[in-house]
Amino acid sequence: MEHFSQDWMAEFASHPGSTPPAPTSRGDGAVRLNRTLRLWNLIIIGMVVIQPTAPMGIYGVINNKAHGHVVTTILIAMVAMLFTAISYGRMARVYPSAGSAYTYVGQEIHSFFGYVVGWAMVMDYLLNPLICTAFCAKAAMNIFPSVSYYVWILIFAGFFTWANMRGIKASARMNEILCAGMVIVVVLFLGAVVRAVSGVHHGPGFFTEPFYQPATFQASTLFAGTSVAVLTYIGFDAVSTLSEEVENPRRNIMLATVAVCLITGLLSGLEVYGAQLIWGSKQFPSNQVESAFALLSRDAGGPVLFQIINFTLLVANAGSGMGSQLAAGRLLYGMGRSDAIPKSFFGALDVRSRVPRNNILIVGAIACAGAAILQLSAGKLGGGAYEIGAEALNFGAFIAFIGVNAAALGHHVRREKLTLSGVAIPLLGIVICAFIWIHLSRPALILGAVWTAAGIAYGAVRTRGFRAELVKFETTPDEG
Repeated sequence: MEHFSQDWMAEFASHPGSTPPAPTSRGDGAVRLNRTLRLWNLIIIGMVVIQPTAPMGIYGVINNKAHGHVVTTILIAMVAMLFTAISYGRMARVYPSAGSAYTYVGQEIHSFFGYVVGWAMVMDYLLNPLICTAFCAKAAMNIFPSVSYYVWILIFAGFFTWANMRGIKASARMNEILCAGMVIVVVLFLGAVVRAVSGVHHGPGFFTEPFYQPATFQASTLFAGTSVAVLTYIGFDAVSTLSEEVENPRRNIMLATVAVCLITGLLSGLEVYGAQLIWGSKQFPSNQVESAFALLSRDAGGPVLFQIINFTLLVANAGSGMGSQLAAGRLLYGMGRSDAIPKSFFGALDVRSRVPRNNILIVGAIACAGAAILQLSAGKLGGGAYEIGAEALNFGAFIAFIGVNAAALGHHVRREKLTLSGVAIPLLGIVICAFIWIHLSRPALILGAVWTAAGIAYGAVRTRGFRAELVKFETTPDEG
């Protein structure tokens, strides 16, 4: 396949006053990932992977489970995920590597456990573009019903792949555009909420009821809602997979990871606060849970806002699919470079664009094929295939979260002066993430267990029963 026409010199030439980076090398002639991303780029990429509109898709589920206390669950989930975000940041200072959790666990605990974490993350990062491709195709059919679902999945999978093949800086700029568009829609929604509640007499406690309603508050239902609200933050760890393409990763990965969690929590809290002012604590009918946010948007701003929110969710999932494919390519590159999976294919970089082209292409192909399989399976499972796939996203994510917290705890105990925060933060992260992980749905746990078992079996074959070294970690070049 020919090289992509727009190389890095052209990328930087489009920015007056910028200087094209010199090729990254340690003298062995190998092509390296380029350190071009700044703190702002990282935050934007993280926000697009998570989506500024993240709580909109799951709002109805949280509302029904928590009996209207959606804002409270979002904020509790934010505090919970901040522990893991801090652990990611601490480990990125030590290992600014494209492998992220895979490298942290493998280096700090054991290469075998690092391999297992990496393999579980691969399922997470492969499923996300797949699910987003399927969602975007369905959403696009609502706008252009005459175009086949299978045509749409080709369009979206192809678009995600094209965008990520252009190079990391081009991907970052496209992410900025998508993020700006989503934020504008959030502002429009909040403006509609202000107009809807202004000039109307409200009873005492109206503006505090989204946080606490004595008549419906129960600790058990609040926690049930929080376990779903955590999904709002899934994807923040994608920031750490870009460590080898970041300026000053020891500083910026920590700042970006924590900032993404905080911004997501505060923005999501504001969104669902406005939604609850409109909807209150009423339950949504079971057949309207998925479209709950769009329905209440119609109450706030009429049919125009309803259509805007629908279109925005399509765009949001396109951004998430594109960002997760970007992260998947870097994770596979990190695993390939250390020879956990075939190095000649997965550990290769395109000479001109300096992106892991093979990985981007294979993730795009899997997303397209998988989205087609979901559609074919939907008739037999009544849509259950899509739901199982979406839930299974959490299997690999929370294995990675537990592993990173454990790595951060082990590193602190063995190599640093003991502090209360150094022990308490990762320990709390382990407990919270493990509790959420064991409460995943049974089908998701089975699917994840099968995937993990397949990975362990593959590793056993490669190493003749683990008698040879499974992973060969290398020192990250140019750690900045």
